[in-house]
Amino acid sequence: MQKFTLPLLLLLLSISADAQLIKLGKPQFGGMYFQWGYNRDWYTKSDIHFRDGNNYDFVIYDVVAKDKPDFGYWHEHPLDITIPQNSYRIGVYLNKKRTHALEINYDHAKYVQVDNQTLRMKGNFYGKQVDADTNLGQYLVHMEHTNGANFYHLNYVGQSELWHAKKKPHIRATAVWKAGGGVVIPKSFIILNYQKLDNKFSVAGYIFSGEAGLRFYPFRNFFLEATVKGGYANYLNALGLGTGRVSHDFGYAEVIGLVGYDMSFNFLKKKPKTLTQ
Repeated sequence: MQKFTLPLLLLLLSISADAQLIKLGKPQFGGMYFQWGYNRDWYTKSDIHFRDGNNYDFVIYDVVAKDKPDFGYWHEHPLDITIPQNSYRIGVYLNKKRTHALEINYDHAKYVQVDNQTLRMKGNFYGKQVDADTNLGQYLVHMEHTNGANFYHLNYVGQSELWHAKKKPHIRATAVWKAGGGVVIPKSFIILNYQKLDNKFSVAGYIFSGEAGLRFYPFRNFFLEATVKGGYANYLNALGLGTGRVSHDFGYAEVIGLVGYDMSFNFLKKKPKTLTQ
C-alpha cells in the first residue's frame, strides 16, 4: 500500500484545495493554453509478469528501474527536442478568471530496468521451472519502456492567484494543482534469454495522478511552470517477446518544468454591427 500513498495524498489535496469546483456553474470559456517542457522521474519497485503460453510464464519480484532523461542527445541532435523525456499540455479555461481548466496532459517518461540485479524469479522460463534468486544480468531478462512509458491524462486544473502586478493589470504568479487519469501507451523493448524485440506502440493500461506547483508570468501571456507530480500506473497488457505480454504496476514521482502561452478566444467574438447613415 505504500506505493499508493503519495499519489493518493496529492489527489485528495488537489480536490480539497479547490472545493469551488463543485460550485462551478455553466462554463464561460476564458481561452486556452499550450505548454512544453521536460521531466525527471522516480519509480517504486515493481513485480513484472512475463507470459506467452507454454513458452514462458514467470514473475520477477521487486524490480528496480530508473528514468533515462537523455539530455545528452542535444549535443548530437540540437534541433530534435523530442528525444529527452518531454511533457506537453493543452488546456481550455472554463471561466473568465482562468481559475478552472481542463487539459490534455502528456508525459514522455522512460522506464528502464536496472541491469545485473539479483532478484527472485518464479515460474516457467522456457520449459524450466524456476523459483530462486537469479542474477538477471543484461540479457537474461530485461525490460524497458524507452520510447516512452507514455502517460496520457485528462486533468482538471485549478489556479489561485499569489502575486498581482500593481502597475500592470495582470497576474504575476499563481499556485496550480491538477488531478486526473488516463491511459498508458508504451513502446517496450524486451530481452528474454538473449532474444531482443523492440515492440510497437500499444494501449497497455491506465494511470492516475495528482500534480501541484507554481506558475510565473514574466509577461502577460507567457508563463513558466514548475510542478511535482505523483501517480500510479498499471500496465495490464504491454507487448512482450514473440506473442507474449508483460504486466506490472508501480507508483511514480516526477518533477516537471514547462514554458507556456495563454491564448484568449476574443478573436471568435463577432464584432458589433454599426449603423451607417
